[in-house]
Amino acid sequence: MIQQKKLGNSGLTVSEVGFGGIPVTRLSPEEAVRLVRHAFSLGFTFFDTANLYGDSEAKLGRALEPIREQVVIASKTRARDAETAARHLAQSLDTLRTGYLDLYQLHNISEPDALDKIMAPGGAWEVILEAREEGKIKAVGFSSHNPDTAVAACATGRFSTVQFAFNFVEHDSYEKVFAAARERGMGMLAMKPLGGGLLGRADLCFGFLQQHPEVVPIPGLQALAEAEEIAELYENKRPLSDEDWQAIEAVRSELGTRFCHRCEYCMPCEQEVAIPYAMLFKSQRLRFPPEMVEKMSGQAMATVENCIACGQCEEKCPYDLPIPEMLRDYYDQYQRFVAESG
Repeated sequence: MIQQKKLGNSGLTVSEVGFGGIPVTRLSPEEAVRLVRHAFSLGFTFFDTANLYGDSEAKLGRALEPIREQVVIASKTRARDAETAARHLAQSLDTLRTGYLDLYQLHNISEPDALDKIMAPGGAWEVILEAREEGKIKAVGFSSHNPDTAVAACATGRFSTVQFAFNFVEHDSYEKVFAAARERGMGMLAMKPLGGGLLGRADLCFGFLQQHPEVVPIPGLQALAEAEEIAELYENKRPLSDEDWQAIEAVRSELGTRFCHRCEYCMPCEQEVAIPYAMLFKSQRLRFPPEMVEKMSGQAMATVENCIACGQCEEKCPYDLPIPEMLRDYYDQYQRFVAESG
């Protein structure tokens, strides 16, 4: 059984690994309920979603309603102004079928002026404070993709938690963002513990994260087997071996720092380029037989021909990736791969 732990000074007690709610959007309502309830039976008690995640809130709300008092529900709003924040909160409470949220997070505080807008008169913070006083929110946190902005948000002392990308490739956040959070006793949540699906071995990913027990990872789950595998890794923790570290270093060397994090903030593309899925080719070619790679990557790669290098995706990317350049490079690699494997 997955163990429970305190989430910093938030006042919340959560499972040591959480349930990320984005992938349930790919499931039917019945499949989603079955997965969420099964995860709960394995010890998952922390469920993270957002109003931007399609029908994730609706599916989680349906699944968690009968066990509401036994779980911790976190949602998010991208709102910066009070009016929008109030509307988003009301919608989330209704959709999640609950009278309160255990954790409400201001979503993606990454752009430099986001914090100023939120805290200004008429900003979202006014609604957050009022909702907390009314008992509609127990704790307030934020998520970010920008380390400098995240550190600044931590320094305000107004948040109980921070959610940031953290895995054995994206580990600078531990020395910078989580260090700032730790100084203030904040709860630390790790998004993308599997690199947005790019890092294939769950044993390495969670073996690495288990060395930082104060950080709660939130993997996105869409299958019973995934929930069971992660639960098994937490029930039977083991230190990473020398061979494990060699495998980790090999992946770090292969990926470097220029890779798609699959946050999908670049989408939608006006030219209908399937950016995140085309970017998956780099990892797929390493993990699957050639015929499977062609089947999985072919359709997405065909859309790369539509790219006009307008630069809109680069402006939206929180990781400042040169997306059109990377797409051209991956497309050329894919063409060579098909020619060589055919």
